[in-house]
Amino acid sequence: MAADKSSPVEKSWTIFKEYHIDEDVGFALPLPLEELPHPYDAWISIARNLPELINNNQLRVEVEKLATLSIDGLRGHKAQRLAHLVLGYITMAYVWGRGDGDICKVLPSNIAVPYCQLSEKLGLPPILLYADCVLANWKKKDPNGPMTYENMDILFSFPGGDCGKGFFLVSLLVEIAAASAIKVIPNIFDAVQREDTDTLQKALLDISSSLRKAREAFSQIHEYVDPNLFFNVLRIYLSGWKGNPLLSEGLLYEGVWDTPKKFAGGSAAQSSIFQCFDVLLGIQHTVGGVPSDFAAEFLQEMRTYMPPAHQSFLLSLKAKPSVREFVLSKGNATLQKIYNECVEAMVSLRNYHLRIVAKYIMIPASRQSKVERSSEEASESESKGTGGTNIMDFLKTVRVKTVNCLLKED
Repeated sequence: MAADKSSPVEKSWTIFKEYHIDEDVGFALPLPLEELPHPYDAWISIARNLPELINNNQLRVEVEKLATLSIDGLRGHKAQRLAHLVLGYITMAYVWGRGDGDICKVLPSNIAVPYCQLSEKLGLPPILLYADCVLANWKKKDPNGPMTYENMDILFSFPGGDCGKGFFLVSLLVEIAAASAIKVIPNIFDAVQREDTDTLQKALLDISSSLRKAREAFSQIHEYVDPNLFFNVLRIYLSGWKGNPLLSEGLLYEGVWDTPKKFAGGSAAQSSIFQCFDVLLGIQHTVGGVPSDFAAEFLQEMRTYMPPAHQSFLLSLKAKPSVREFVLSKGNATLQKIYNECVEAMVSLRNYHLRIVAKYIMIPASRQSKVERSSEEASESESKGTGGTNIMDFLKTVRVKTVNCLLKED
């Protein structure tokens, strides 16, 4: 049998295909479908007109008219991901209505049954996920044009004008910027195995560069997302029914379960890309594999909201030799400095995320509380993210863990 002379990078894309990781867009779904065949086009029709249907108070009426469809005609992964995205949008709109407190606590069986069957098939929870609204909710305006905000659009919208487009596309562009670092991961483990510090240094420099580009992409949020629209409109439709006092018992999926179920809303913690670099760099959120605090527990739980192939990829990284331990063992000041640049890039991203949360959640929440809420209710609202966790405490804890991973100079 001939020896395999392909480079680690050439081999990597064969491996990455198994984990549903794309060379250009990383964990995002490459070129998502935009249409579903009959009879599923009835779902698409409602999802495409959500803002108008909600505004006219017709959304729930139209959803209740839908026939209960078998999912057997949804052939192929991309069609199934599009259907999951569409049913997620419809579910959020049905539950939260006009966003004015008129909440439906029961999802009717004509949506609940196919949604839960499809979710089970995909290995995903039956709620709108980051994997839906960010990773599978995009298209290029000019197919031959660049992957830039100006040349991209989302497939479906909530009320709030272009706020959703800005939020979802900027999140996607952060993913894509960081994705270019994924391709050097095989080089890193190859270099550790061969004790090749030069190759390792080059690969780590690629990672820190990509993470800095991700931070730059993140800054576009200020241009495209209005804080008040995000807080008062879009955030409502992204909220789940776990850790949410408005649906404290959860949502009843009629015809599927006899009791309400609790699922967290879409959260950046459901992104595989940053958990991927945490694992790679040895940024520890667990002790002996057990979550060390509420933040680690939440990150661990959010993995179950990722596509199973991406969960498997994170587990495969965990099983590899420790890059951090290798860097420590070498006692090479240059190598340690370059490793620290990667960790510092993660710290920078997390610092920036904290600033974004302050601008888009904490400040609007405090303004609103002064007008219409008691201080107790306000504090509960202010501290919750769409994933249902105390967001500032969570992000600060994760940031501290990241900072603690920096190698100290002798």
